[in-house]
Amino acid sequence: MSKILSCDFEVFGIVQGVSFRMYTERQAKSLGIRGWIMNTSYDTVKGQIEGTEAVFAEMKTWLETTGSPTSRIDRAEFSVVKETNAYNFDNFTIRH
Repeated sequence: MSKILSCDFEVFGIVQGVSFRMYTERQAKSLGIRGWIMNTSYDTVKGQIEGTEAVFAEMKTWLETTGSPTSRIDRAEFSVVKETNAYNFDNFTIRH
């Protein structure tokens, strides 16, 4: 079984009111990434991602550089990546 990587993230820029969470959920599900995303009261989005090494790196890059079509990503911050043998989440969800 391959290692599962996980980390927290926060994305800064124009990321609220631009369907960022919906596009992130779609991207995560297409890659098989699990975790969650939510808006913050600071006009950022934050969440957690977990997945195998190959797709984990792709999801991090997507959060840093792509986002939703009308978003503007100024920067993305990630916590220290942890390794685990089991998933903590069943899928990827939008939290409110």
